[in-house]
Amino acid sequence: MTDEGSDDATADEATVLVVDDEEGLADLYAIWLRDRYSVETAYDGEAALDALDEDVDVVLLDRQMPGVSGDDVLETARERGLDCRVAMVTAVEPELDIVDLGFDDYLRKPVDRETLLETVDRLLRRSTYDDAVQEYFAAARKHALLAESNDLNVTDTEEFDELEARLAELRDRLDDVVGGLDDEDYEVLFRQFSAEDGDDE
Repeated sequence: MTDEGSDDATADEATVLVVDDEEGLADLYAIWLRDRYSVETAYDGEAALDALDEDVDVVLLDRQMPGVSGDDVLETARERGLDCRVAMVTAVEPELDIVDLGFDDYLRKPVDRETLLETVDRLLRRSTYDDAVQEYFAAARKHALLAESNDLNVTDTEEFDELEARLAELRDRLDDVVGGLDDEDYEVLFRQFSAEDGDDE
């Protein structure tokens, strides 16, 4: 693990852990991020597990790594009860197995600097929201990924139906908490609601 944070990092800076077995790519992500955040890098799953603690705010996590996979790292982080936001950054096309993964966002490589920065900013904002809002955004992201899948049979599965039911349940719980969202996330939430309403017509 390598600490990429600057010497003058303040105590209130967010910490981002970049995990990728392609060392050059992990280092590039760190360069993009380190002017804004305190950044650590891990080049395999075991190093990521060693680095994961309560100080990590956001994890950018590759899925396909030798030994301990990104999915394993994510599962362990959730088992430890760590309250960090996790974005999978991977070349792996999303399939039905993502329904049970506890990530907050999913980026498909290649990823540019602007997208990476926007993702970290967005996840840090969401970390301040009510748990139901966080879960809704994560479920909505999974729903969107699967709906866009090249496998047309995905949306005809029991898992997809259960995900849609969970989204509807979460939506019913959000009436009391949407007032705390910032404008960008409120717009995302509103668009999602509008899309669902359109599907129901």
